[in-house]
Amino acid sequence: MPYRLSVLANRVSSAIARHYSDRFDLTIPEWRVIAVLGQRPGLSARQVAERTAMDKVQVSRAVQSLLKARRITRVAHRQDGRVTQLALSARGLEIYGEVVPLALRLEKEFLSVLSGKERKAFETMMTKLSARSTGMIASG
Repeated sequence: MPYRLSVLANRVSSAIARHYSDRFDLTIPEWRVIAVLGQRPGLSARQVAERTAMDKVQVSRAVQSLLKARRITRVAHRQDGRVTQLALSARGLEIYGEVVPLALRLEKEFLSVLSGKERKAFETMMTKLSARSTGMIASG
């Protein structure tokens, strides 16, 4: 099951990436950082890694690349200057605004092979499995 889930996730990500990578010069990890910050600005790189389940090195490289391209900004946390908070820049928001509708359209196309009942069941299963995997990781 882990192998099949990994292959499926990679195939879906790659299919969507084909549509935005050339146009916006983005890698999959960079898009994931943009997607997370588009929903939750002000996260630290560690928090982005937790939310995306990417390793810290991937997130760090993506963050550095996005900072260099001025697609995200980084500011020191008000209470703890050792922590930095990330947010989308104007460029990043523009990309986010263009890629999200595209990704949603491709998601709809991907899920179109499922009936409404199957889509609802799939969503329920994904939520349960995600919660279970988080619990398994936390308990060691």
